[in-house]
Amino acid sequence: MNPVVELLLVLVGVSTLVYGADRAVEGAGALADFYGVSTFFVGVTVVAVGSSLPEIVTSMYAAVYDTGALLVGHIVGSATSQITLGLGVVGLVSTIAVPREKIRAYGAGMVAAMAVMLGVVYTGGTITHVEGAVMVALYVLFLYALFEHEDYQDHLSERPEHTRRRALALLAVGIGAVVVGGHLLVTYGQSFALSVGIPEYLVGVVTGLGTTFPEIVVAVTAVRNDRGGIAVGTLLGSNITDPLFSLGVGAALGEVHVAESATVLPGIAYMLVVSAAITVAFASREEIDRTLAIPCLVLYLPTFLV
Repeated sequence: MNPVVELLLVLVGVSTLVYGADRAVEGAGALADFYGVSTFFVGVTVVAVGSSLPEIVTSMYAAVYDTGALLVGHIVGSATSQITLGLGVVGLVSTIAVPREKIRAYGAGMVAAMAVMLGVVYTGGTITHVEGAVMVALYVLFLYALFEHEDYQDHLSERPEHTRRRALALLAVGIGAVVVGGHLLVTYGQSFALSVGIPEYLVGVVTGLGTTFPEIVVAVTAVRNDRGGIAVGTLLGSNITDPLFSLGVGAALGEVHVAESATVLPGIAYMLVVSAAITVAFASREEIDRTLAIPCLVLYLPTFLV
């Protein structure tokens, strides 16, 4: 197929992923709002998982089509963009008050998830069924721990904007679009990379940035509606979901092979170091503002160099 057509189909896939994730998150957010759980809990769980649907579905397709490098690049690009570009944009839009204990807990979970990802890729380039299942189990245990320690004091006071029926319809439409977009992205992303001689990993980094848009849009919208917990929780939660659950699901279904794993390790290491540094910086303050947002944006730039 013509490389131009392949590139267009990749862009269509990314656009479909963005649209589908947005609809899915809107529906999931309405359901969560209906039950009135805390803003951070909503962000880290429901919204983060919903906005990570592109990565989850892409992981499944990558396992089937044996495009492990694309998958890892996709997750690295997405996660690095969220912790740097995402938090940077949110901090520029508005100053957000954040409880230190939540930043420490969720930040530690994020760094641990990334460390697990680095470990499984470093130890051989093949993520086995067992390793994938363990990663999924660790993620489930993390969610259970969050639920057990949730104090339910920071409740969402507004009534949901959608009925439960409409929310379910949004979820169905969103998930369907995500599945189609994931297929286009993986299939034609690999084909385009091979056609023009671009490594799959680099294609994955760029497409990972594309599918970061839902998280950033959700976070900015949450900040403007005075729901900073959802904004920060979504970005940190997605960075726990993607390296641990999204990658683990793909490996559990079909082993994920990362050809030339040495190529992707610098990107994973950078993602891990930057995330740890930002977590330490945020945990030492009571708010996220422009003094922290600008360094986050600067740290995003080297993503394309590692």
